[in-house]
Amino acid sequence: MLGFVLILFAIIFFALGILSKRNPTWGWRANEAWKIKGDSEPSDAYINDMKFRGSVSILFGSFFLMCGLLVIFL
Repeated sequence: MLGFVLILFAIIFFALGILSKRNPTWGWRANEAWKIKGDSEPSDAYINDMKFRGSVSILFGSFFLMCGLLVIFL
């Protein structure tokens, strides 16, 4: 049972990581835009940070996938 939960976490981390890598501005309006008065766009630093976070999320997903597979098959 634990192995399947770890694989579910892996899928979630993979999905969020791929979304952050492909479209790093997808959550900017909800998370950051309300703090700024007027109309603006996300900075390059924010976009690069979100791409980095996406990469880290994919790495965590890989770790959870490997752990889940080990728990199931060992």
